[in-house]
Amino acid sequence: MKLENPRVALTRKLPSPVEKRLADLFDAVMREDDAPLSREALLECARDCDVLAATLSDRLDEQFFDAVGDRLKLIANFGAGVDHIDVAAANERGITVTNTPSVLAEDAADMAMALILAVPRRLVEGVRALENGDFHGWSPTWMLGHRVRGKKLGIIGMGRVGEAIARRANAIGLSVHYHNRNAINPHIEKELSASYWDDLDAMLAEMDIVSVNCPLTESTFHLLSKARLERLQSHAYVVNISRGEIVDECALADLIEAGRIAGAGLDVYERGSPNAKLAAAPNVVLLPHMASATVESRIEMGERVIINIKMFADGHKPPDRVILGLDEGRSPAT
Repeated sequence: MKLENPRVALTRKLPSPVEKRLADLFDAVMREDDAPLSREALLECARDCDVLAATLSDRLDEQFFDAVGDRLKLIANFGAGVDHIDVAAANERGITVTNTPSVLAEDAADMAMALILAVPRRLVEGVRALENGDFHGWSPTWMLGHRVRGKKLGIIGMGRVGEAIARRANAIGLSVHYHNRNAINPHIEKELSASYWDDLDAMLAEMDIVSVNCPLTESTFHLLSKARLERLQSHAYVVNISRGEIVDECALADLIEAGRIAGAGLDVYERGSPNAKLAAAPNVVLLPHMASATVESRIEMGERVIINIKMFADGHKPPDRVILGLDEGRSPAT
């Protein structure tokens, strides 16, 4: 089914080159501000368009699809993760869902590596010491962190982002280990010098740094539970750039406070912002969900959105159509 000059509604402001291209190609409805839409405003917007260019701030659940009406035909998600969309409910109503899975991996991996380096080497603690006037000259025993080279990195979720992290980890001398639903292609595994662990609990007990890179699904909610976090060695660090709900944040905060885990680097949180204990912990680096926040990445995400809309409008299957069961193992990053 072709769509002639489809109306495309944006739920957030996108980079100006992306908005310009959308306006050139479609009947595009832009946002004048960048605040997340209320539930009512989101429904009103979606009822009056053929395509909704959604983002992770839009909760598109079964009730949303029950109320949206018959015009909406495509959810073109601006982002790789689709845990905010009930894809099954959309498909049952004849609505296709697409995402932008292939453009985030390198930038997200850069951010993961930044945290992997920053936390053990206490970079942010050093910045705070300077800002607070606590630096009074070099000392042999002051602000000692831990060497990263030679440590064991355990990657949870060896999708595109996980593989990109593994390549960077090899370059700085980390020993790469990973847990995934299944072992990856043996040629890629050899290229990455990566060791597969079928048993996540066993892997956690041996790692110095754990990087969370799996998608959020029913089976990965609190995958790093209190019991699993307690398996980590006391010198271990946790890095998460995927989804906050994968880690039991309260348990992580308690274990860091008790000295049972050495620290953490987080870009995502269970409730949008970190809890008070994590925010107060000196050995925790907190970022505001910016793993994919580069100009290049956001423009490329927009280009994928446009390609998916154009292919769909021309009566073809869009290249990034989300198929239930096939996207698990890919980290969202955004």
